[in-house]
Amino acid sequence: MTLNRIVCFLCLLLPLALPARNVDLATVPERRTVQLTIYNSEDLTLVRESRIVTFKKGVNPLQFSWANTLIDPTSVELKFREPKTGLIMLDTTFPHDKPQTLYWNVQSDADREAIIEISYFTSGISWAADYLAVADPDEKTLRLESFVRVRNLSGEDYENAQVRLVVGTINLVEKIAELAKLPVGRVNELKREDYKDLRQRAARKMMAPAPAMEMAAGAMAYDAAEMDAPKEIIKEGLSEYFIYTIEGTETVPNGWAKRLRSFEADAVPMVVEYRYRPREYGDQLTRLYLLKNDAASKLGSTPLPDGVMQIFRANRSEGLSYLATQNLKYVPIGDKIELNLGVDRLVIFELVKQKIYRDNLWFQIKGGNLYRKLGEDGFKLELDSQVAGWDEHTVYRQKIRNYSPKPIHVQIRRDYAGDIVFRSRLNPTLHDFQTVQFEADIPVGEKAALDYEVIARLGYNQKQNRVELQNGEAGR
Repeated sequence: MTLNRIVCFLCLLLPLALPARNVDLATVPERRTVQLTIYNSEDLTLVRESRIVTFKKGVNPLQFSWANTLIDPTSVELKFREPKTGLIMLDTTFPHDKPQTLYWNVQSDADREAIIEISYFTSGISWAADYLAVADPDEKTLRLESFVRVRNLSGEDYENAQVRLVVGTINLVEKIAELAKLPVGRVNELKREDYKDLRQRAARKMMAPAPAMEMAAGAMAYDAAEMDAPKEIIKEGLSEYFIYTIEGTETVPNGWAKRLRSFEADAVPMVVEYRYRPREYGDQLTRLYLLKNDAASKLGSTPLPDGVMQIFRANRSEGLSYLATQNLKYVPIGDKIELNLGVDRLVIFELVKQKIYRDNLWFQIKGGNLYRKLGEDGFKLELDSQVAGWDEHTVYRQKIRNYSPKPIHVQIRRDYAGDIVFRSRLNPTLHDFQTVQFEADIPVGEKAALDYEVIARLGYNQKQNRVELQNGEAGR
């Protein structure tokens, strides 16, 4: 569908001097502005378009058609942007002889020009975010670019459109319940027509422009308010979302996917860290770029939506080295951004089990309740005794060899469960109740042997271990 065809969807019938019919067909002005607010999770896009129309004194029928589109006809609304214009909406009719068409009858008290706004919901428009990160050769900062790919399968062309993206979740069911004055659990009891109407009202309310974007009197004020609106971050009730306005305008034809620039940030500070976290990255030492979505990092004006991140490093020869592609999860303002680069072939990591041994043995004499430790008070092991408790020691060595041209920082997390004591000279800390964490710096070309010992206390010795845990002995 071409732009010219949609322009013909809005037809203004002008009154003539003929007493019998008093109408005639006039040329329809093109859209003056158009705004798309795209809400992915509901396949719902709110379209707001404005036109300057010349009205004649009397009744002016306006025609709107949605043939071959995914526009929801029950959502179509007409408003007059300027207050006290002398225009009154008389009625809306759906003629039987013209399917997929409606008429508005507008009463005007004089010949005049006025800005009208037509808004409606359509399906078939979606968006997806993607990012490009390029680290500097020293890997201390990176340039981060964000793009939005808009796909239009709605059957309609939108020329010079302002694009707004709803990121997060709008809890429409809660809003419907609020409008219907029903408990959330009873929303499904509404009639289909009532549910549809309330759903549209709720979505329109949530996706409407902020007060700062509403039009003041005059066409220039409308342009400034609509097209230069700031990004909005909204938290309301149990819903948390933000509306992101893409700078400038773009033509989004039907059947096309178009890539729009969202933002660009230069010299974003970052650090490089190597991590061993089996639960998150598998059984390997993983290299990461770490940065933050905040003002200090030249980011932080809005949360970052889900998307795909491509990561490169600039070479000193002005070329780029590809590093990784990863899915970026929603990043709130102030949260960390972790870019996983995978295994570094210049950093070798291996875990070696050094030895296993047992000690601190306790025995129980058969038929009795007395526990005795071997060798205490001259006690001798007798044939009718059995082992009641012991400590099992496993000594590990983590070998890391840094063949990269830069010193590296390593963070290691080890999980343990049950009655376990973790000992190391690496000053471990408890990350959570069953995970210890320790860190080390390894210079260029150096090797490091990071040793630790896991002591499993079994049987009778478990009681002693629990006491040690309460007294802060674990992790020493």
